[in-house]
Amino acid sequence: MKLSTLLIALGLILCLTSCNTAEEELVLQEGEIHGDLHQANIGKITFMGDPIPIDEYTEKDFLTAFDLSDNVDLNIRVFLGKTLTYYLHELAPDLPVNELCKKGNYQFSFYVDNRLVYTENLNSGAGSCWYKNSMTLFRVPLLSTSEEDSWGRFMWMRFMKKEGGEEALSEGSHILKIEMRPYIETSELKVGNLIAEGQISLNIIKTKVDESQISIQPISADSGWNLSKDSYDTAKIRALNKRIAQNSFKNITSIVLIKNGELLLEEYFNGANRATLHDTRSVGKSFASTMMGIAIKEGHIKDEMLTLKDFYDLKKYDNYSANKEKVTIKHLLTMSSGFEGNDMDMESPGNEEKMYPTSDWVKFALDLPMHEQKIMGEEWAYFTAGAVILGDIIHQKVPGGLEKYTHEKLFEPLGIQNYQWQYTPQEVANTAGGLQMNSLDYAKYGQLYKNGGVWKDQQIIPQNWVDASLSQQIALPEDTGGGYYGYLFWNKTYEAGGKTYEFSAASGNGGNKIFVFKDLPLVVVITATAYGQPYGHVQVDKMMKDNILPAVINN
Repeated sequence: MKLSTLLIALGLILCLTSCNTAEEELVLQEGEIHGDLHQANIGKITFMGDPIPIDEYTEKDFLTAFDLSDNVDLNIRVFLGKTLTYYLHELAPDLPVNELCKKGNYQFSFYVDNRLVYTENLNSGAGSCWYKNSMTLFRVPLLSTSEEDSWGRFMWMRFMKKEGGEEALSEGSHILKIEMRPYIETSELKVGNLIAEGQISLNIIKTKVDESQISIQPISADSGWNLSKDSYDTAKIRALNKRIAQNSFKNITSIVLIKNGELLLEEYFNGANRATLHDTRSVGKSFASTMMGIAIKEGHIKDEMLTLKDFYDLKKYDNYSANKEKVTIKHLLTMSSGFEGNDMDMESPGNEEKMYPTSDWVKFALDLPMHEQKIMGEEWAYFTAGAVILGDIIHQKVPGGLEKYTHEKLFEPLGIQNYQWQYTPQEVANTAGGLQMNSLDYAKYGQLYKNGGVWKDQQIIPQNWVDASLSQQIALPEDTGGGYYGYLFWNKTYEAGGKTYEFSAASGNGGNKIFVFKDLPLVVVITATAYGQPYGHVQVDKMMKDNILPAVINN
């Protein structure tokens, strides 16, 4: 049997015996050395471009130099002397294997030209316990043209996009060195000795761009906005355009800046233009919040403290409980309902990917059990199915249904005519996301909130609802980057020029954002198509902090 096949088979066997019994205590394994190549290279991290099966891999395939450009594969193969759990046991000898797995993992350190740029303690949830307790030889994709699922790609993205790797690996030649150590965090963080390292000479090749790609795009006539006469740092925007053209910032389709209610910047990329209807995914959730506020103002719904039992006979759904009857509209708006639903956990019963194939999304949501440990109203979890319930409640109560009501009460007053909904299986406008419109119309929506709900002297959204929606209703977990959540709006801060700027944002998969800044006269729309990519949101944060805010705030 080939070694690669053997390793896969071993993984499957271990998974069959342990993955389905997560609490079954594993026995500490020292691990095996798989052949002469492994024996000769214990403690090494080796590099390759395209992934090569281990049974075909030889020392001749170990790369010492590599041209790093767009659309290439870059992999590492790690040769360890022991299993990770064995190394963790040396740091915490009193802990059983399963606890070692929960509290520890690998620490990776990235050096560029002998300078430490980034150190990451890999999340303890990356890699199953059987993997940590058995594997001594493995491959990790850092860049994958096939978008191979891997914690390695996310780690590389954080290194490059968030922690300075892209700046350190500027165009030209550099030495990249990676070191691995075990770490465990109990009452304190313990980091073990070096267990593997490797380096490679990288030739960084940037896409050649011309002046037409870098220059700031003129704003065409008939935008529907007054044009701003304010100045801004054009060098910062040109530098941003260059990075988009070079694909350092990937899949960006538009950037619109509104300052003091006037159009300051309007640019399109990657085939988009002013007429493009952008699929901004979960940005559409914020519109559900908007329409709930309008429906409450007009008396179709009393207030956000109404509970699910005011709209549904919950005893007709699965997993009935008294707690489910206590879930309020506000709980759903703040994603703190306590349902067993978390889109950031693929194993969660209420994960949105399990909802979409069903024939009735509202039933899917209301059938879910309540979480036994979570405290309703106090613990946040991203719950798309909850936004679907909100849409259904509005659809039930407003005249003509959600789609017609939204057109009459929101889009018509804003002068938004060209848009496209997605729909639930019951043909109700989908408040999970996917509402498409052009960038200038998204900017109108953002400016409406910046104006406190007023558009052309008409109070479209109540001021108190705007305030509640953009406020810090509930703290976000640290693994989301921290900050707060309002009524289907995110509330966070950026630091730029030594100052901190608070903003609220409608946000969607792929890096789609509508920013409303609290203390700056600024609304920013960014659309992108980096759906499911680890860099989608991270690169937008970097664009805002490094280019857009510095370009505007000092002028």
